[in-house]
Amino acid sequence: QSYSHRLQHDMYFLTSTSRLNEQVVDKIVLQLNRVYPQILTNEEAEKFRNPKASLHTRLSDLLKHLQKKGDRHCQEFYRALQINAEQLFNDLPSRKILKTPDPTEIDTDKEQYMLNDRGPVFFLACFSMAAGLALFWYCCNSETQVTGRARRILGFSPIIIGRHVRNICMLYLEDMSR
Repeated sequence: QSYSHRLQHDMYFLTSTSRLNEQVVDKIVLQLNRVYPQILTNEEAEKFRNPKASLHTRLSDLLKHLQKKGDRHCQEFYRALQINAEQLFNDLPSRKILKTPDPTEIDTDKEQYMLNDRGPVFFLACFSMAAGLALFWYCCNSETQVTGRARRILGFSPIIIGRHVRNICMLYLEDMSR
């Protein structure tokens, strides 16, 4: 997009109430008057800094004037806006359009967040489940003779796992001991 089209798109946002104050507009006009090549002549700068006219009118006239002058003048306005009101410059609607990512591109920050959004409770639950299955597999392995100790451990299992699961485990241990 050309700077003239961007300025036309941002005009309503910039001229709405309380976006730019008198001091910032004056700084922008002075910067446009002093840059090389001179964007605004001395007479034009005085016209846009006239305190008798309302800020909204002066700003609207300035933006229309810059659009008529061409793309280079609009680009210098954006540069002056970035220097004098960086937060407002970053909030411009045309900047938000430019910042939208390519839909085919993977956003690594978002992907990292999506992988880590479950929290520590989820990690502890998964770890406990894995440790429990490992203990169960070790205790029920036919090569190890730890059924007595396994029965004692599983005897306290209603605290950890449900009663139905405990009964199944106990039946399995009894079958293994026979």
